[in-house]
Amino acid sequence: MFDWEVFVKSWSLPAIVLVTAAAVTGASAEAAGPFAAYDAQAKALLARMTLDEKLGQITQPDQEFLKDQADLEKYAFGSIQSGGDSDPRTNSVEDWRDMYERYQAHMAKTRLRIPMVYGVDAVHGHSNVVGAVIFPHNIGLGATRDAALVEEIGRVTAEEVRATGINWGFAPCVTVPQDERWGRSYEGFSEDPRLVAELGAAAVRGLQGRDLKDPRRILACAKHFAGDGGTAWGTGMPDADHPGVRYPLDRGDARGDEATLRRVHMAGYVTAIEAGVGSIMPSFSSWNGERLSGSRRLLTEILKGELGFDGFLISDYNAIEDLPGDYAAQIKQAMNAGMDMVMAPSRYREFFATLKRLVEQGDIPQARIDDAVTRILRVKLAMGLMDEGRDLRADRSLLETFGSASHRAVARRAVRESLVVLKNEGRTLPLRRGAKRIHVAGASADDLGNQCGGWTITWQGRSGTPTQGTTILAAVSQLAGKDSKITYSRDGSGAAGADFAIVVVGEKPYAEFQGDRSDLGLSAEDVATVAAVKKSGVPTVVVLLSGRPMILGDVLSQADALVAAWLPGSEGGGVADVLFGDFKPTGKLPVSWPRSTSQIPINLGDAHYDPLFAYGYGLTYDDGAPPAGTQSRISPAEPARAVPVQAPAEMLVNGGFAKGDANWPSVRPKASQKGGPAPSRAPLPGRARSPHPPFARGYERRHGLPRGESLRTSHGFPAVSSSGRGPP
Repeated sequence: MFDWEVFVKSWSLPAIVLVTAAAVTGASAEAAGPFAAYDAQAKALLARMTLDEKLGQITQPDQEFLKDQADLEKYAFGSIQSGGDSDPRTNSVEDWRDMYERYQAHMAKTRLRIPMVYGVDAVHGHSNVVGAVIFPHNIGLGATRDAALVEEIGRVTAEEVRATGINWGFAPCVTVPQDERWGRSYEGFSEDPRLVAELGAAAVRGLQGRDLKDPRRILACAKHFAGDGGTAWGTGMPDADHPGVRYPLDRGDARGDEATLRRVHMAGYVTAIEAGVGSIMPSFSSWNGERLSGSRRLLTEILKGELGFDGFLISDYNAIEDLPGDYAAQIKQAMNAGMDMVMAPSRYREFFATLKRLVEQGDIPQARIDDAVTRILRVKLAMGLMDEGRDLRADRSLLETFGSASHRAVARRAVRESLVVLKNEGRTLPLRRGAKRIHVAGASADDLGNQCGGWTITWQGRSGTPTQGTTILAAVSQLAGKDSKITYSRDGSGAAGADFAIVVVGEKPYAEFQGDRSDLGLSAEDVATVAAVKKSGVPTVVVLLSGRPMILGDVLSQADALVAAWLPGSEGGGVADVLFGDFKPTGKLPVSWPRSTSQIPINLGDAHYDPLFAYGYGLTYDDGAPPAGTQSRISPAEPARAVPVQAPAEMLVNGGFAKGDANWPSVRPKASQKGGPAPSRAPLPGRARSPHPPFARGYERRHGLPRGESLRTSHGFPAVSSSGRGPP
């Protein structure tokens, strides 16, 4: 079991270096982890392989960009993937299955008949496929704090992926988001690395099972190593469509010392490796200016050396192209740093030829190639792909449970457990059945796409009805009772005279850099809808759909009850279950909820920690007062909230970052506005103050944004160009 105290103590040593000789040279050592049993078989097969066959194992194209079906046999690829928008003809489960089997059949015609692993972004269910169950995104699962449930979700996801034949999912994401404005915040379980470590390991166990040979399980992939959730504001990726403009956070630079990187951002990898994860994806982002895809220190010395990871590393989508130099220099740096398999979605021919030239020239040692291929083969052997008599076709019997009621019941339970009640004035919740009329309002009340968020059927997701499921409006109609009349308006009109109203507001779908935001306020449409319902005088319950905490403004005071539902996925019935009291709310905030934009980023352990709702907050129906163990710090005029009572704790200075770095000023305790000591929550063991100061005008000048560049911070991000595919 993962022991946080031991983890922090051992990784806090200033000069801990446990690098093996193999890690230093890049050569393959005898595996010491879960794949050790397959080392001899892998090396025996490696000895039979030509250089071209080895390089084929390293090369991963996207099926969408295959230039010729004959390339499958010519290059004997070790893997193929489908990116976020890379689908078969109709996107049906049958078409996915047929596509997979067609590609796998080509591998059987190669000289060594080595099967491929096929990768997809199964990040909240088999979410590329129409009809699959869509689970809550990870931030919602973090609110459940239920590792057994997360493991069960992994099992169901694996079965639905295997129904299409596919055997590899690019999940779980074990990022530790530190800034709510980041467009991938919802992919992380929590801002607390302890919770991420626990749930990330559970997800790996669910996806891979006790034995990777189990034909109903899939290979997991922990991502994105490491620090992707800790990038500094203003350092995000350049906007290709607008020269001189950057996205604020995604694929940016995490700045700080190694001790902080380890404590905050690596805990999930320690437990994923302990759980037997077979693949890990390095991040697009950088650490102190060095891209993770080319960091020998992090990939080889720490991940493979210290942590003993003996699976294989897979680069992110075209990520090596962010390394310095030309394509040859990028390939050389990534491979010598420790990358084992490379996503080369459309440039796979060029990648293969360039990699071969670099090996023949001696720029990449043959030993490094052999190490990479040995790692890939070990995992394939562990999966049973080369076992005699193994049927590599999809199991048709799994179609019976694909998108089934039993699978949807697991998702509905996850939704119920993920809901966090932030306010419940006058015990508005639970709602009573038998009301004469219930008015439902809001653009998101009857929008399955908004409910599911990004990475749903398409990379960015979309509003509307992208797949099958139950909207919150439909669920309320089903549970309210036959004697209740349900009325609906998008704008909140028509609420007068109802027994109560349910207003569903929130974000529209986004993924990655397209979701980077400087303003987390609710839309003008949502604010107006809540105001219209409030004006009608009926008791008002607001349900918020979002991938992160939002700035609530007047909506909080106007709502009689407010529920954070995150991005619940396809099963809106779970929301209605809690609203009507069939199940009590148990969710607790996995993140801190800011009062205003100027307070972002805010994280547990910050020196001046004073959020609107503290990490771990969540009301139940058992009490109308704040939960036990909390004390109210609100005046009668303030909205209901509570913060945990905590013993005094020493504040950390400089956040653990390098002295003299102007980006992270020293932390000094300050008096609260009421004159007493600033309320604080004890920092996590080794947890430093958030490295990123609140956003303010002039940030670009003060924090090193390249001269002449600006930030892309409005809600009006440009559409992704036709070449802008969704990386995993």
